[in-house]
Amino acid sequence: MVRDAAVRLLARREHSQFELARKLAGRGHPGDLIVEIIGDLASAGLQSDDRFAQAFVRSASGRGQGPLKIRAGLSGRGVDDDIASAHLDLDADDWTELAAKASRKRFGPAPPQNRADWARRARFLAGRGFPSGMVAKVLGSLGGGS
Repeated sequence: MVRDAAVRLLARREHSQFELARKLAGRGHPGDLIVEIIGDLASAGLQSDDRFAQAFVRSASGRGQGPLKIRAGLSGRGVDDDIASAHLDLDADDWTELAAKASRKRFGPAPPQNRADWARRARFLAGRGFPSGMVAKVLGSLGGGS
């Protein structure tokens, strides 16, 4: 019964072990049995934190989220930091391009017109999880040259 519920959840999408345990516990299944079943599913290759992290990073970066926000999301879902790092290890230029793409999508192709505009864009990118150095690289010098 616990195994069937876990397999149904995994059939919909990848789950981290932490997420899967939380959902099964929320449905009233006993904790000791949950741990055993999740271990069996992981051994059989039906559940993988590594696969979950890969799918999570691909999905979140596709939505324009940066590495800081994605790492926090993985951490909140119980994914080990080493696994998260392995999947967040994109080239810095790739992350910078994702930040630039998110900025263009939100604000258009024109550079910031003044300090207030630059700051607004910087807050947006920081909120998306891009580090300050990357934000500065994407937006250019303070004030956008104006």
